Amino acid sequence: MIGKLKGVVDTVGDGELILDVGGVGYVVAASARTLRNLPRIGEPIVLHIDTQMREDSIRLFGFLAEQERDWFRLLQSVQGVGAKVALAILSALSAADLAQAVALQDKAAVARAQGVGPKLAARIVAELKDKAPLSGAAGMGLPGQAAAAPELGGAAQDAVDALVNLGYARPQATQAVAKGVASLGAATTISALIKLGLKELAQ
Repeated sequence: MIGKLKGVVDTVGDGELILDVGGVGYVVAASARTLRNLPRIGEPIVLHIDTQMREDSIRLFGFLAEQERDWFRLLQSVQGVGAKVALAILSALSAADLAQAVALQDKAAVARAQGVGPKLAARIVAELKDKAPLSGAAGMGLPGQAAAAPELGGAAQDAVDALVNLGYARPQATQAVAKGVASLGAATTISALIKLGLKELAQ
């Protein structure tokens, strides 16, 4: 099982690249977003790899960040989502955008991906609502790392709950939403608080 490859970009094609690792060229499938963000030919790179083994083949899928790879794996836990559809989603949405779409139950955002219809998009955001890749959760709440969480209610508390469902520790989520309330005011919407909270937690 291959989990990570470090080498130089040899060639970039349609939906894949060849990564030269010590003279061995690995064919690695990748999202359009990943391919756009690769360094130039001949330059070094580290790719986080998901290895999928079949009876007649071994396929490697490469990602620039662990969070993106973890979302790729998680997406495929949804019925009707295979590797091709998962890559299409990650081509249309960054990992942060996908996390936001799931938190806000924004099926329209997911449906922008090629090959994803409204019904599948709705299933994806519904089934992943209470899940999130651990590598995508910033500040997992180690003892002594967070200040005491402020008390919040109403829309702010709902926003905190949504961030917790995405895998963030409650103290960090509460602090992020509290900053959102201070910035936007107590009358702001849940959607706005979640967006600002995700942005704060990603820093």
